[in-house]
This record gives sequence, C-alpha cells and structure tokens, in this order.
Amino acid sequence: MALTKEEVQHVAKLARLELSEDEVDKYTVQLNAILEYARKLEALDTTNVPPTAHAFPLQNVMREDKVTASMAQEKVVSNAPDEEDGFFKVPRIV
Repeated sequence: MALTKEEVQHVAKLARLELSEDEVDKYTVQLNAILEYARKLEALDTTNVPPTAHAFPLQNVMREDKVTASMAQEKVVSNAPDEEDGFFKVPRIV
C-alpha cells in the first residue's frame, strides 16, 4: 500500500512542517521508495537467523584500573578561565 499525498501532508502537519506542493510530491515518492524497500526486507527468510542487538558479537574491552599519581592542583587549574583558592570558579546558577 503506497502513501498518498494526503497522508504525507498529515504526517508533515503532525511534525509541524510546512511543505510546498513540490516538496509533498517529492517526499511522497521518496517515502514510498523507502516503504517498498522495507517490504523487500520483510520477504527475506530469517528463520535460522538469531536475533541480535549488534551486527558483530562485540564485548566491551575494559582496561585494568591502575592507581597512578594525579596531576598537581596548580597544573590542573592553570588553564581555567577563573580560579579561586586552587579550585575552578564558575558563575553561580540559581
């Protein structure tokens, strides 16, 4: 079932988009092409394909935590736009 121009205009209205007649015609063709492609994908036999969250079986690779010395406080705040008593000074937001 193909989308009609009226349906495209309705979706544009829901999205609060103002479309010209040329744009409605253009998007009707484009959306129908997308839906036709989705119909082709529905025809694929996926009975032996397990559901997956990712295309590749990846796992997070975490590095081991190592305790190291931190940077000196003076060096950390040296590039801060404003600093007070060794701390970042930011505008008050209330």
